[in-house]
Parts: sequence; C-alpha cells; structure tokens
Amino acid sequence: MSCTKCGSENVIIHRRYSGQHLCKKCFIETIQKKVLKDIKKYELIKKGDKVLVALSGGKDSTTVLDILSILAERNIIELEAITIDEGIKDYREKGIEYASETCKKLGIPQHIFSFKEHFKITIDEIMASKPPRKACTYCGVLRRWILNKEAKKLGADKIATGHNLDDEVQAIVMNYLEGNIENLTRIGPATYSQKFVTKIKPLREIPEKEVTAYVMAKGLKVHLEECPYRKTSFRKKIGTILTGLSKDHPTILYSTLRGHEKIRNALKKELKGESILRECIRCGQPAARDLCKTCTLLKEIGRLKDEIHSHNR
Repeated sequence: MSCTKCGSENVIIHRRYSGQHLCKKCFIETIQKKVLKDIKKYELIKKGDKVLVALSGGKDSTTVLDILSILAERNIIELEAITIDEGIKDYREKGIEYASETCKKLGIPQHIFSFKEHFKITIDEIMASKPPRKACTYCGVLRRWILNKEAKKLGADKIATGHNLDDEVQAIVMNYLEGNIENLTRIGPATYSQKFVTKIKPLREIPEKEVTAYVMAKGLKVHLEECPYRKTSFRKKIGTILTGLSKDHPTILYSTLRGHEKIRNALKKELKGESILRECIRCGQPAARDLCKTCTLLKEIGRLKDEIHSHNR
C-alpha cells in the first residue's frame, strides 16, 4: 500500500469514502488545502477580516486556529482566540491550559471569559440545582451569548468555530428528528445576521477522525478528554448511530450534508419572515421574543436577577 499522491509507503490514513491512502505530509497538505478552499468557495473570510477562533483547547478548535494561522501569517486576516470557562471542574482547566499554550506558541492573542464572571454561576452549579434541561442546552446557549457579546466588543468580523463534518450532520439529524424545521435553515457554512457576529465553520466538511489524525500528525497539544456532560446528551446518541452507519456506508455523512444543502434554500423561502430578531429587554442581546434564550434559561432556574441586567448598563 502506498500514498495515492506521492507514492510513499509510509501511509497513515485510508479514506474509505474516496479510496485514497495518504502519507503524513500529503494528509496534512490535503486537510489544509481543503479547508482553505472551502473558505474561498463559501466566502467565509475576506481580506482584512478580524477573526476570533472560539478556542476550547480541544482538537477541533485547535485545528481551526492552526490552519487560520496560515492566513494570518500571510497578513490576509487578523487572528485572535476567545476561550470560555464554563466552570466544569476537573475538565475545563486542562483545555484552557492547552489553549493558552497553543496561542502562545503561534503568537496569537487570547481572551478568556467565564460563566462565573458573566452569570455569577458555573455550569456545575447549574446542574447541581437539578434544572429541567440537559447541561448541553445551558452550556451552548450561555456560551453563544458570551461569544457574541465579547466578539462585538473586540470588533471581530467573524467568529470561527470548530464544527466538523460529524458535528454538522449530527445537528441536521437531531433537528429533523425533533421537528425543528426553522433551525435547519440556519445550519450551513456560515450564519449571517445583522444582530449577531457572523459565525463560520471552516472544518464543516472534514470528518472528525481526520481532525484527530491532523492534530496527531502535526503534533498539536490538545485536550482529547470528552466533556462529562456530553455522555448523556441526545447529540451523543445520534453520533453513535451515525458512526455505526458509516462503517457500512462510508459516504453517508457527506450525502446527508449535500441532501440538506439542497433543501435548505427551499426551507428558507417557506419560512421567510417567521422569525424577526429584536433586542432582549433585559440584556440587550438579540432575541426572538421579549427575553433572549439566555435570559429565559436563567429565569427558569431562578438566576435572572440583576446579574445580566448589569451588563446592559
């Protein structure tokens, strides 16, 4: 068995969906070229943009930072990182440590914010109160609130996240199964809104196992431990099903993604005008109703007092 591109016998990966065998050097090059090509294809970044990478210290966001640093080195973009400490004891500390080391190594400025600082409560404390929802719901909503608020303050044009192909297809299937049709229109390479900083997903077409192979091939230091709250999530269950299906159907993730792209525009036309964003009456962040999702969740768990309101002053 030899590398499909250069003929080297030191093959490190076999892409079952394409039939390619690749050595370390060619694998790294194909990942970087694919990501940079997708950025250009979907017009995710333009020259002069200030891009913030939502950096957790895990494999996905570290890969995004590593590849976007190529554009920063070419002086095409201004690149910084933003790290959120949700307050997950014996888990998040290591991710922050690795994220900071990577930023220092690449010479990229890093900004660190926490749930405790913004909401006066950690995700561990929220879950200890036995709330009505899963941890991933609170974590995802509150994290997006901080990202958007701080990205605006930092003058960012784009927020780059580490969503890979597996993440994207899981989101598509989850929303189909839950009947969240409006959410399906928002799934794509970029999310545009006048009230939110644009979010982009440079790794959207890279399978998760190739992201793992990339950080190993490049020797990037990442936090590979799984979040303790993810083990019971709906996303985890869907991911397990899709991984099982991929063993006999290696192209199923890509075919699901392409199928969704074909119907997304039709769904947008059908649902046009149904959701108009305004400002949350408590915190001033974008909201579909009087209260944004963050303030709604904090109200549910009895935490909507003066903490959020104070950020709007």
